[in-house]
Amino acid sequence: MSRERLVIVDGVRTPFTKMGTSLARLNASELGRVAVNALLTKTGIDPGTIDEVIFGCVGQPIDSANVARVIALRAGVPRSVPAVTVSRNCASGCEAITQADQKLAAGCGELFVVGGVESMSQYPLLYRPSAAAKFNRLARAKSLGQKIGAALGFRPGDFSPLIGLKLGLSDPVCGLNMGQTAELIGRENGATRELQDAFALASHQKAAAAAARLADEICPVYLPPKYKSAVTADNGPRAKQSIEALAKLRPVFERGTGTVTAGNASQVSDGAVALLVAGETRAAQLSLEPLGTLAGYAYAGCEPSRMGLGPVYAMNKLEQLSGLGLNDADIIEINEAFAAQVLAVRACAESATFARDELKRDRPLGQVPEAKLNVNGGSIALGHPVGATGARLALTSLLELRRRKAKRALISLCIGGGQGAAMWMER
Repeated sequence: MSRERLVIVDGVRTPFTKMGTSLARLNASELGRVAVNALLTKTGIDPGTIDEVIFGCVGQPIDSANVARVIALRAGVPRSVPAVTVSRNCASGCEAITQADQKLAAGCGELFVVGGVESMSQYPLLYRPSAAAKFNRLARAKSLGQKIGAALGFRPGDFSPLIGLKLGLSDPVCGLNMGQTAELIGRENGATRELQDAFALASHQKAAAAAARLADEICPVYLPPKYKSAVTADNGPRAKQSIEALAKLRPVFERGTGTVTAGNASQVSDGAVALLVAGETRAAQLSLEPLGTLAGYAYAGCEPSRMGLGPVYAMNKLEQLSGLGLNDADIIEINEAFAAQVLAVRACAESATFARDELKRDRPLGQVPEAKLNVNGGSIALGHPVGATGARLALTSLLELRRRKAKRALISLCIGGGQGAAMWMER
């Protein structure tokens, strides 16, 4: 049964910057506020007409519970407008969009601000449980003797923190970190170090060549305390990147025999994306001309240790739901969590064996042509603020479709924990 579709009216994002650099001092709520403020200014929409704000965030800040609500209020959205934070790891930005679609279908709203945000620079350092117990004992001590006794219980190791980012990038079910899962599927699918480095180089070259196009989606971020200087561009792409420099980097996750390096993996980044989305009828009532339409989506599960293959499972499921396949896409975005992972996805999409054994179909998904893939570069060059990337892919692909006067974009992401996301965007 046909129903009203969700349209993407417009969008904006902050620059994506490497962890510990230009945007490191801004927390997630401030990055999100900047993006939503810029969106409201760009579209001229009355904030009071918004039905809900939905934002994706993976490492939700402990001092801003339900960070979407904090973002909305600080951006000037009236307090009567509800807000919710969603998390589906790397596809959290997609989840924000698809939840708006589900709310539209359920009659629970017609106009939404959605997006994603991540300040990976501000992921916390944590005390170990044993150290936390000692601090708790010290806090409960009443007499001087009890306090001295509690203090003497500390050891140097109690002050060696657990790194929140490292914990967040490790899978508690399969016991591997995300880089190790990339090593695994890379080995299984012939993604050599040379192929990975070549893919990474191409990402930087595409992103550098697309700088002027990408500027269309970026808003400036003015920096405290004086707010006189601004960050206006992504700082990840390296126009002068060379294959020789990439080849010199050491493997990060498997010493010696490993192939995944800091150069052929996505950059750990800070950034935010905000999109205005609406039902087709509501957009027409407000005389809003949309960038395009969410034409279908699917999420799928897979083995956590091979989470990087999630896009293959999701694209297969989406083809079954929509009737559209890889050949129907004018451009294709496969998020570059790792070069090894994207190469493995392409190999499995073309594999008759994988199609038969894993997807239970009689033919492969098909080829992902180089000319259609990540035409403006990807997360290896641009960065991957995990809660925001899904929304960026939607915005970037729709703007590229408009420039090309093309019709369809297929976007997909692998998701930590063993999932994949795939979405059709149409003009």
